[in-house]
Amino acid sequence: MASLGTITRRAFLIGAAAVTGGIAVGYYYYRRPYPNPLEDDLAAGEATFNPYVKIAQDGSITVIAPRAEMGQGISTTLAALVAEELDVPLAAVTVEHGPASYAYYNSEMLAEGGPFPFWDESIMSEAVRGAMGGVGKVLGLQGTGGSSSTRDGFDRMRQAGAAARQMLVAAAATSLGVPARDLATGGGRISHAASGRSLGYGDVAVAAARLDPPADVVLKRPADWTILGRAQNRVDMRDKVTGAPIFGVDVMQQDMLFGTVRMSPRFWQKPTRVDLSKAQAMPGVVRIVPIDTTYGSGFGVIADNTWAAFKAAEAIEVEWGEADYPVDGAAMTARLIEALASPGGNAARDDGDVDTAFADAPGERLVEAEYQVPFLAHMCMEPMNATARLKDGVLDVWSPNQFPTMTRQLCAAVAGVETESVNIHTTSLGGGFGRRGEMDFSLYAAALAREADGRPVKVTWTREEDTRHDAYRPAAAGRFRARLGADGLPEAVDMRIASPSVIAGILRRTFPSISPMGPDKAIVDGACNQPYTIPHYRVTGIEAELGVPVGFWRAVGNSFNGFFHECFMDEIAVRGGLDPVELRRRLMKDFPAAIAVVDKAAAMSAWGAPLPEGTAKGFAFTLSFGSWVAEVVQVSQTGAGLRIDKVWIAADVGTALDPGIIEAQLVSGAVYGLSAAMGQEITFADGMVEQSNFHDHDAMRMHQCPDFEVAILENFHRMGGVGEIGTPPALPALANAVFALTGKRIRSLPLSKEVAFA
Repeated sequence: MASLGTITRRAFLIGAAAVTGGIAVGYYYYRRPYPNPLEDDLAAGEATFNPYVKIAQDGSITVIAPRAEMGQGISTTLAALVAEELDVPLAAVTVEHGPASYAYYNSEMLAEGGPFPFWDESIMSEAVRGAMGGVGKVLGLQGTGGSSSTRDGFDRMRQAGAAARQMLVAAAATSLGVPARDLATGGGRISHAASGRSLGYGDVAVAAARLDPPADVVLKRPADWTILGRAQNRVDMRDKVTGAPIFGVDVMQQDMLFGTVRMSPRFWQKPTRVDLSKAQAMPGVVRIVPIDTTYGSGFGVIADNTWAAFKAAEAIEVEWGEADYPVDGAAMTARLIEALASPGGNAARDDGDVDTAFADAPGERLVEAEYQVPFLAHMCMEPMNATARLKDGVLDVWSPNQFPTMTRQLCAAVAGVETESVNIHTTSLGGGFGRRGEMDFSLYAAALAREADGRPVKVTWTREEDTRHDAYRPAAAGRFRARLGADGLPEAVDMRIASPSVIAGILRRTFPSISPMGPDKAIVDGACNQPYTIPHYRVTGIEAELGVPVGFWRAVGNSFNGFFHECFMDEIAVRGGLDPVELRRRLMKDFPAAIAVVDKAAAMSAWGAPLPEGTAKGFAFTLSFGSWVAEVVQVSQTGAGLRIDKVWIAADVGTALDPGIIEAQLVSGAVYGLSAAMGQEITFADGMVEQSNFHDHDAMRMHQCPDFEVAILENFHRMGGVGEIGTPPALPALANAVFALTGKRIRSLPLSKEVAFA
């Protein structure tokens, strides 16, 4: 793994050069296009125009949508971008994920990683966004995350389709002996109206692919779109409803072996005593392999079938080293509180003069509160798995992953081969939420493949192994205070938030020789960058290492800071005698997009109208991943506990490419957040995770799921993301509704510790 750190440090230095506009090699790497990875694997008579489009002589069209499909519909939307400009129906194209390749880098995923809020379009902020996007290209980071895939692909995929269409028209013009301007395209054909002649795309594809790409690509105007802006049938729907083998867990290869892993339940600890004899003697067991990676230590079992591997893993007699981190929840909470009380931290937002504003704050105008959230697991429906085969110096990995190029690089190191000798076959993901951006399940499969004598090994985790070896959503704590003016509005707000660093945790597991560059924005994301105008406004992040692996979880820092920030804003409204919606409107007066979604959610939900006894509503707003989202949650008291009756969501995404997918993602994100708020947590005893399966880390059940009403707005001039934006406001909107109904201000999650849900 050390060589990986060295290689990646060099890449980071080149990336830094792109950011600063410095050394020539940095500029060279930034400007140089990556080669088209499709050129080396074309079928007879098939042509490729760029890394995203292939057309065969029979007219069949393949679009490469190089982002992980985990149910969010990205393969449909990316294909629609190409189909729109290629002038073919979406149903006329076949969609593939494609190979791991630097050509599929995601620049947008890093673009908003700077310290500037989304609405800041100053020269400095735009320069940093461009430079951060350049780092994504320099690193060749092919990844799915940060609600960035559509934003990243919006121009690139349309340009790929339009360039291919222009090349096809140029080739047809030569074949027909007519000017290109006299030709029209549609339905996969190129027509010359004057002569009545036409050619199919397949007829000229090979000749067209030999032409130089056009210097100027002409894109359709939105007014001329026939696919984009409308709900489309998902390209993978038939496979899913018919049970086609599209997920990682479905992979089957000839002469396959099967495996599982049993890793240390105390993170980073190694075995102190082990006896493998009983496990090795069990029927069907082929081999038991020690595993020692940057993710942890343990054992892999190779067997004739998965059940035999599971039973043998259970039979391993092993004792593990003691935890070198706080061993239970009380100790972890104490460390977070200690961090909050310590001086310093990173002031991610510091408007006005907060200390002076609080120096003489009268007690009756002072609002103070402390909030906490627990660790959370991802709980993907498809447990972690990957299949690997190491044969003749070539490693093939079939993996439901979110980062193919990084998976390729790290698996190569484990298998002892060059990166160029690794093929990553990315399958559909049975849930991702950031969990499949981790490398562990792929690395373990590569490690077992080294011991399988050239046979493929499908490595499947048990649900218990999955739950107890996650990269968790961090636990966090916050200390908040506000000084109110005579009008009830906050004159000063001071927020201190302590949490483990997601970025530091990821680097420890993947590239341990690389140190984090600067503070982790995720600790304050969703609190420091909200569109509230308050004269004195400070948000400080404090990194508090707890020893537990943490990673990207749907909405990342926004997931807990949305809860912190918006519940505290609700407290300010109540204490100041203001309606919660009116408070937002007055504090957001400088941000029309924010006010528009606030007003829309209020109107949809009839906010302020009389409600039946035993019913109440809560409100919350969060700007995350470039989208402005307001949510209202209505709850009612029943004999069995509180019930969530309905949720209203208004979201401004800038440009809505597929309203059906956007609505589904908003609802999905809200359900994910409501589930966490209602009853989810990961707790520890003796340094080990206590939860093990859905019975003790459950999601909202179908009978608990409320009705949803969604409004999609397109007011803001920049496109926002979709996949995560429904989650952050859902948690505080529910907590605020519970307060409105019961009078209980619950400042720690899950809410089920203090109220029961029906």
